[in-house]
Amino acid sequence: MLKIGLTGGIGSGKSTVSKIFQQFDIPIIDADEIAHQLVTIGQPALAKIQQEYGPNILNPNGSLNREQLKDLIFSNVLQKQKLESILHPLIFESIQTQIKELNTPYCIISIPLLFEAKMTSLVDRILVVDCTVKTQIERLLKRDNMTIERIQSIIDSQVSQAFRKKMADDLIDNNKNNENLADQIKKLHNYYILLSNSQETCSL
Repeated sequence: MLKIGLTGGIGSGKSTVSKIFQQFDIPIIDADEIAHQLVTIGQPALAKIQQEYGPNILNPNGSLNREQLKDLIFSNVLQKQKLESILHPLIFESIQTQIKELNTPYCIISIPLLFEAKMTSLVDRILVVDCTVKTQIERLLKRDNMTIERIQSIIDSQVSQAFRKKMADDLIDNNKNNENLADQIKKLHNYYILLSNSQETCSL
């Protein structure tokens, strides 16, 4: 099975791209969804986060105070590294487990921090969703209740647009409309099916 690593900067449109791939019955393994599951009440990762950041990192009902955690990690590199050291190995392990359960020509593994988390070994090809920083900021202002300063700090904490494009095997331009996006994904879908067939033939 061909494993496609989907990545891109915050606000680039990775979720939209994933939804379109799903229309072709392609399974999506989403690192963000895994991360959310890992920090639900009762999970060992949440207990580790509480040990590292103190009881105030939790809401009164015992759930993770996500806003407070975001404030901490985006204002302090060391705090961010602490969180990553807790979550990234667990995310890596979960992705590997989910891959083994699939039986399809290819799958999409959506990992926003594919390069930053050093998870490129999980995938066969890297698909980058690309758009301008201006477009990223415009989308995030509409979507999330964040200041421009917060958005810029998140963008700055990720690898550069130029680096992603350099590392990409395949590139999606998501500056335009969804119809254009769907056309690009349909072509990639057909291409990945061909690559998967070639991969199977070579392994015989």
